[in-house]
Amino acid sequence: MVQKLDYLKESASQTAGPYVHIGLAPGAAGFDIYARELGHDITGPNATGERIRISGTVTDGTGAPVKDVLIEVWQANAAGVYPGAGEVEDGFCGWGRVVPDFESGEWSFETVKPGAVMGRNGRMMAPHINLWLVARGINIGLNTRLYFADEESANAADPVLNLIEQAHRRETLIARKDGSGYRLDICLQGDNETVFLDV
Repeated sequence: MVQKLDYLKESASQTAGPYVHIGLAPGAAGFDIYARELGHDITGPNATGERIRISGTVTDGTGAPVKDVLIEVWQANAAGVYPGAGEVEDGFCGWGRVVPDFESGEWSFETVKPGAVMGRNGRMMAPHINLWLVARGINIGLNTRLYFADEESANAADPVLNLIEQAHRRETLIARKDGSGYRLDICLQGDNETVFLDV
């Protein structure tokens, strides 16, 4: 016999809390507990392709930098191959963890520019980097993408970008050239809110 427990209520939702860095990026929180911090080296020393630096900020609805955010990065190599989906260079993991500077809120990471990736139904996706954000106040991790402004023709044909009906909203996913690298500022809410994907 199954007893129905109507008196039990749903638990309160949990955010990443103020301890996200201690658990996921302890070195950034001042805890020197690993010889090599997990997620710092996305490409390894043998990756081919254009070496780039990507930077930006994450801001809240008031425009204030979110300094306790953690960004996970997932990407293909320069040939458009994800680890596990084909052969990649020795040491290329295509994954990393990025945290902002706790004073300025500025984040950055070094990688190689990914190649175009075969998507569902055989449609090519423009070169992009997948980003997943967690921070205090975020109940469910936020998924978004970073595309490159100098990949105009590939971006125009990208099936994910084309799901976004308003062209000005697509711009929130486009990283612009910034000196020798690229810059993408992510806004969590407000007029310039970044497009987040339900994956």
